[in-house]
Amino acid sequence: MAQISIAGDTSGAITIAAPSVAGTNTLTLPAATGTVLTSASTQVTGPAFSAYSNSNQSLTASAFNKILFQVSEFDTNSNFASSKFTPTVAGYYLINTRLAAGPFNGECVLTFYKNGAIYKYSQDISLSTNYSLHGSALIYCNGSTDYIEIYVYAGSATTTASSNSAYTWVQGYLARSA
Repeated sequence: MAQISIAGDTSGAITIAAPSVAGTNTLTLPAATGTVLTSASTQVTGPAFSAYSNSNQSLTASAFNKILFQVSEFDTNSNFASSKFTPTVAGYYLINTRLAAGPFNGECVLTFYKNGAIYKYSQDISLSTNYSLHGSALIYCNGSTDYIEIYVYAGSATTTASSNSAYTWVQGYLARSA
């Protein structure tokens, strides 16, 4: 196998090796300074999880209520517990959620909390019926202390968040490392 090896200024080396098959392959580099991406550098192998609620949850009126997700469908890095996602890999996480609840009497707000405080509002509506709220947010987590939770503001009347793996759930994954 033919290969080219370039030694680094102080240490390390770059090796380019031709494949062990017949034919000609061409590697064309851009006429610019920068980093060359490889399939290994673009693969995302960080944490991912999916959880859902398996029991109805009474929501307190005129307050933000943490949504409880008791069942973990999968948790690739053991970062989801007590309805909280605490990733141990720094990066940007796409979090998706859906909540079926009702009846509402007035405003209801689906929110993403980061480190115990409102981070992003997802859906804010005013109605007097059962409803499905859903949202997504891309959230940076530092890989050590940051955590994410889902809350809903229940408006002016006590209501119930429904339980069902298809109706009330949260999912997330590392979209890009830091």
